[in-house]
Amino acid sequence: MKIDLIIHNACQIATVGGSPGPRKGDQMQDVGIIHNAALAIHQGKVLACASNNTILQNYHATELIDAEGALITPGFVDPHTHPVFVHTREDEFAMRIAGATYVEIAQAGGGIRSTISSTRDADHELLFTLAKQRIRRMIQQGTTTLEAKSGYGLDTASELKQLQVIKALAEDLPIDIVPTFMGAHEYPAEYKNDHEAYLKILTQEMIPAVQKQGIARFCDIFTEAHVYDISESRRVLSCAREHGMQLKMHADEIEPMGGAELAAEMGCISADHLGAATDAGILAMKEAGVIPVLLPATLFSLRSKTYARARFMIEKGLPVAIATDYNPGSCNCDSMPLTMSLACLQMGMSPEEALTAATINAAYSIGMGERKGSLEPGKDADLILWDIPSLNFIPYHLGSSHIQCVYAKGSLVYKTP
Repeated sequence: MKIDLIIHNACQIATVGGSPGPRKGDQMQDVGIIHNAALAIHQGKVLACASNNTILQNYHATELIDAEGALITPGFVDPHTHPVFVHTREDEFAMRIAGATYVEIAQAGGGIRSTISSTRDADHELLFTLAKQRIRRMIQQGTTTLEAKSGYGLDTASELKQLQVIKALAEDLPIDIVPTFMGAHEYPAEYKNDHEAYLKILTQEMIPAVQKQGIARFCDIFTEAHVYDISESRRVLSCAREHGMQLKMHADEIEPMGGAELAAEMGCISADHLGAATDAGILAMKEAGVIPVLLPATLFSLRSKTYARARFMIEKGLPVAIATDYNPGSCNCDSMPLTMSLACLQMGMSPEEALTAATINAAYSIGMGERKGSLEPGKDADLILWDIPSLNFIPYHLGSSHIQCVYAKGSLVYKTP
């Protein structure tokens, strides 16, 4: 059979293949390693992963690439990012090092609110240019699918503008970008003391306008003591669901608010952060099929002494995913390999579990599991070639990249200079 591409002579291919659906519990340990392997690709899709001899005997390709002993993994799926903004907030990093907490910085006018004015003032072209540069760096780190949120405008026009930028990025860049509306990221300064007025704008004006625009697939909300409480979150999420959006939550990041329980009640596709989630909340998520998306780089950046309980979640049979939480303030991390390292070092995940969490489970957490996250026949040929001897080397190594090439839908999108 004549096909487009064969990549052969890989030391290992971690297919992360398996049964349909996200990988739960012990399934997260099985990443489908094939030794001395090759990959057949046609029309941007995976045809087969098997031994070198099997692939080379059964397929003939227009292009034949010798992997020269590289490790091949699926491309990373980053299911929680905030890349559309103007200014970074490195001064807040220095404030945290000096002892200020995230909440203290937010209450003093920093945090999310400090990003709003520049985002509102920026035109589409500036936001697009800056975000494109950031996402290209993420591609260099192996990310081939990502979710991108609005949430730095917090008025109708600015939120729609950010979603338009995300749509334009998805059309321009060679990877898949999934858009999420997050008008409930914070209360803007003008409504700091009048939550009800802003909630009316969210539910009566903003969400209907987002539905009419037709870009956002998901609605997310920051459920935490200093922003949206449980009743406010339920109100916003219910409205978004009525307007056709699937639901996600920032839940129980700092305090055990009952966010995980609400995510289960509302049928969210994922609940993210979960650094303070209770046993009851975690078990409720399991019963409701909510995927926990853990963000270890955020807790690392915030100098947290505790992390989300990945081991407990895995042992209870939840399909854990991980993400960078790339943003201008609390976590300016664009690297899924570093996120894997922190998942292992700070949350006790194995390298196999971390890869599963960064690929197939992450894909299901943004509704892309049927196309992304594993190297199985029929799926998009999104993959990374690594100049390393084994999977364990990915989280083991810190501080520089061993990625040789990144492919998205069978096309080369990055090669190390």
